[in-house]
Amino acid sequence: MLVHVMRTEGCAVKGSGYGVPLERSDYLELPPNKHSCTPEGFQGWLEGFGKGKQLAVDLFSGAGGLSFGLERAGWTTAAAVDSDVRALETHRANFPGLSLNMDLGDPAARDSLVEILEPARIDLVAGGPPCQPFSRAGRNKIRDLVKNHGRDPEDRRKELWSAYLDIVKRIRPRAVLMENVPDMGLHDDFFVIRTIEEELEELGYATQVRLVDAWNYGVPQHRKRLILLARRDVDDFTWRDPDPVRTSLQDAIGDLPELDVVPTERVGLRELTYRKPRNLSAFAEMMRKDAPRGRVWDHMTRRVRKDDYRIFQLMESKTKYSDLQDLLTEDEKDYQRYSADKYTDKYKKLDWGQLSRTITAHIAKDGYWYIHPEQLRTLTVREAARVQTFPDKFRFAGTRSDAFRQIGNAVPPLLGEAAAEVLKPVGDASGKPEGLRPHWREVRSALTKWAEERRDGADWYQLPHAGEGVSLHAAVVAILSGAKIKPAAMAELMEMVRRSKTLTATLLGKLIAAAPTVPARSRLDRLSPLVGKPYAWRWDKRLSVPEKLSMKPSERALYQLLIGEDLMLVGQGTLRVAARMNGLEADHPNRLSEGRVNLVKLVGAGEEAPLRMGAIRIIGADLCRDDGPVCSDCPLIAHCPGRRQVRTTC
Repeated sequence: MLVHVMRTEGCAVKGSGYGVPLERSDYLELPPNKHSCTPEGFQGWLEGFGKGKQLAVDLFSGAGGLSFGLERAGWTTAAAVDSDVRALETHRANFPGLSLNMDLGDPAARDSLVEILEPARIDLVAGGPPCQPFSRAGRNKIRDLVKNHGRDPEDRRKELWSAYLDIVKRIRPRAVLMENVPDMGLHDDFFVIRTIEEELEELGYATQVRLVDAWNYGVPQHRKRLILLARRDVDDFTWRDPDPVRTSLQDAIGDLPELDVVPTERVGLRELTYRKPRNLSAFAEMMRKDAPRGRVWDHMTRRVRKDDYRIFQLMESKTKYSDLQDLLTEDEKDYQRYSADKYTDKYKKLDWGQLSRTITAHIAKDGYWYIHPEQLRTLTVREAARVQTFPDKFRFAGTRSDAFRQIGNAVPPLLGEAAAEVLKPVGDASGKPEGLRPHWREVRSALTKWAEERRDGADWYQLPHAGEGVSLHAAVVAILSGAKIKPAAMAELMEMVRRSKTLTATLLGKLIAAAPTVPARSRLDRLSPLVGKPYAWRWDKRLSVPEKLSMKPSERALYQLLIGEDLMLVGQGTLRVAARMNGLEADHPNRLSEGRVNLVKLVGAGEEAPLRMGAIRIIGADLCRDDGPVCSDCPLIAHCPGRRQVRTTC
C-alpha cells in the first residue's frame, strides 16, 4: 500500500515572492521488499532466501544504485548500511536483505555491523564513502559552513574511508569495490587511495585503481568516477570493452510521456499513462523491464515560473546563461534574476543527441542545469532516474525533493554493474587467503630496492632523506632543478654541501664560483636570505624553508619530496614512466587524471612512498627518456610492458 501525505515547501527566489505557489509533493511511503529482513531474522534469511547466493554488503548505500549494479552482475545484497532514513526506506523497498540505519563513523556501530554479519559468508564489500569533502563543489560548501556557520573544520566525513577499510579488514571478503569522485584522489595526491591500496595489499589483495567515464558503459551522461577494485583470488582486472555507441539523452528519455507545461501550474503526476512508441530504443526497453504495463511512475517536476518559462523558450542547448541578456527584450531584462557574471552556466538546456550533464544531488535544490530539450520545464524525477540508469520499476521514498536527492547521490547502476563484473569469482569463490603476490606490489618492491641502493651511492642528493642537513641539501637541489646542469657538475656542487648543515657566506660563495652557468649562479644567489641563519635549517623548521626562499611551485614540490614528504611529482618524465609501466603510449594526454592514477600504482603508500617517487623521477630523467630510453639499466625492465613499444639502446 502506498501512503501519500501532503506538505508544503518553498524555494526562496531573489526578487518579489517565490514566483510559483508554495508546494511540497506528496510523501511516497514504500512497503518493504518481501525478502527484506531485520537483524533478528538475518540467520533465517541466510538459511532461506540467501542460501546458496553470492552475497555482497553495500556500505554508504544511499538508495541503492550500486546495490542494483551488483544485483545485475550476479550478487545479492545481504546488507546495506546508510544514515539517510529516506534512502534506506527506498533501499528496503527495492532490495532483499538488511537495510541498516548506522553511522559508520562510530566504532560501536561498526562493531555491531560486523557482529550481525558474522554468520554470513560475504563475497564482496562495496560502497562509496561520502564524497562531499573531496569534490570541488563540496569543499566550497564546507568552507562556507566553517567560516560562517560554525562547522567543525575537521569534517568527519573525510575519515569515513577509514571506517570503510576497517570493515573490509574485519570481514575479509574475497573482493572489494569502492566508488567515489575523482577529486577523492586528486585533492591530496591520492594519499587516501594509496593508503587503502597499501593496506589491502598487505592483507593479500591485488588492487586496481581506475578512472572510468560512465558513458562507456551505457550511462547517458557525462560522469567520471574513481573506482578502486581489490580481490584475493587472482591478480586480474579485465573490464569489458566500452560500448561502441553512446546512449543519447533521446535514447534515455525520449519515450516518456510529454507533459503539459503551464506557468505556475503543477507539472506531471505520480502516475501517468504510458504508451510504448513503435521505435523504442534498446536502453528504454531495458528501463521498462518489469515496469507496470501502460503506466509510468514519478514523472513529475517543479512548477515553472513565468519568467523561467520565457527563458526556456529562448534557450537552445548551446545557450549560456550569460547570453540571455542579448536575447531578452528590455521589458524582460529582470527575468534574468541571477548575476550573469557570477553564474555563467546557471541554466543548461540539454541536447537530445548528446549526453546529459552529470546528475548531482543539487538537482534536489533546482533543476536549472537540466532543462528538457523540447518541453519548457526541467527534468522529472523519472527522467533523472533514467539518466542515472535506474529502471522504471524502481521507486524512491519520500517527497519529490527526497527522490531527486537520492537519485543525484547514487552510483549509476550500469556503472556499478560494469565494475562488479570485473570481480566475478574465478574458480573457488573463497579466494586464496595466502600466497597471492600482486603485480604492483612486486613492481614497488623492485623500485624500493633500487632506490635504496642509489641513495647509498652517487645519487644520495636526488633521493629523500631525514635528519639534520637535509633541508640545506634539498634546497640546493630544488633551486638548481631548472638550471639544466650536467650530472657531473651537479655532483661536484653537491659534494661541497654534503657535510654542511647550515649555509654560511663562505659556502655560498664557493657554490656560486663553482656553478657552471650564469643561470645556475643566479639561482644559487636566491639562497642568500638564509645565509648565516643556522636555526632556519634545523629539522623542525624544514617546512618553512620554501616560503623564506620564495620557491616556485615545482621547486617547492621537489624540496618537500627530498625532505621525505609524501607527495607525487607530476611531470613529463614521471608520467612517461607510469604510462610505459601501464602499457600505454608515453604521450597519452593524461596529465591531470589517468596519468596520476598510473603513477599511483608505482608510488604506493607508506614510509617508502617518497623514496619510490624520487626513484621514478630519476628513471624518467635519466633512463626512461622520450627518445632512446636506456631500458637495460632500468630496475623495472622485468615488469615493463612498454619496453616492447619503444626503441631502446639495449
